[in-house]
Amino acid sequence: MSIRRRSCLLILCGALAANIVVAQAPSCAAGSDCGENAASAAERTTASVLWQPSMNVFRRFAVPAEQMFEFYGAVLGFEQLSTFNVGSGGGVARFQAGAQELKLTRRVDNRRYEPGGVKGATGLRLLTFFFADEAALTAAFEQHGLPVPVFAQLPGESRRTALVVDPDGQPVELVILPGAKAEALAAIEIGLTVADLTRSREFYRAFVGLEELPPVRDARFGTTKYSFRHGATTISLRSFGGELPADTGSGGIQYVVSDVEYVDALAKERHIAIDQPLQGLRGFDLRTIWLDDPDGVTNYFAETGVSRRAREAQSGQP
Repeated sequence: MSIRRRSCLLILCGALAANIVVAQAPSCAAGSDCGENAASAAERTTASVLWQPSMNVFRRFAVPAEQMFEFYGAVLGFEQLSTFNVGSGGGVARFQAGAQELKLTRRVDNRRYEPGGVKGATGLRLLTFFFADEAALTAAFEQHGLPVPVFAQLPGESRRTALVVDPDGQPVELVILPGAKAEALAAIEIGLTVADLTRSREFYRAFVGLEELPPVRDARFGTTKYSFRHGATTISLRSFGGELPADTGSGGIQYVVSDVEYVDALAKERHIAIDQPLQGLRGFDLRTIWLDDPDGVTNYFAETGVSRRAREAQSGQP
């Protein structure tokens, strides 16, 4: 069993034993402290129902699927899992990328796709993965006839990194961490380019409820990076101005939650854009709601049978 796989199993198994607390808004009864209750309601986020201790990420593509599978599977070394058939000829190919899943699916017509890399548009523009062995990773690119990554140490950083593109032309950052623990190698970073840092930081901090990390200078892209973490996954925000075209289709983020109705109610209360309303998926023990962040990036909340039963066991429901 690989280091990546062992780390994933440890982290995901830990979720099964974790206590799951479902936050509820207190009512404002006569004679009660309504101001305190209102403040409590304003502080509620989806963090209380985030069940999986990581976030999954998906990318949509236009090239032949085999090219994407080769890149993320054979070259980067992620284990390919079973493909979900979601109907209408659509399939979701799944890869175990450390402690989270990378999901690949074909482009859909009702979304916008923009070229230009990290600085070319807003949206999900970068995925960052971590590896221990630079030589082995370089050899994998060579063996599959792909351009060899050029690793370098950027100013102010001790680690070596390289920027490549996947077969669909979407940027991927490779980071070398020699001797790193399994948990570090099981992490990924999701890079979003945003139009308005204030609005985007508010969304991921005050609605989703992710842990906000101190901002850091990003030498590669010449800007400041604002990062938010949940377990093994980090979302990093960068901005290059508010005039970029919006890419709303190339990628999105999935959260596995214990109570999707809570997310639905909170989204309506906060006037969050709902792309696909709360619904079940035929043939799957799954209920979902698809929300858009301020730049139109999909934030997809999914309640699975396992996460729901964990919540019911915790609350004593039948």
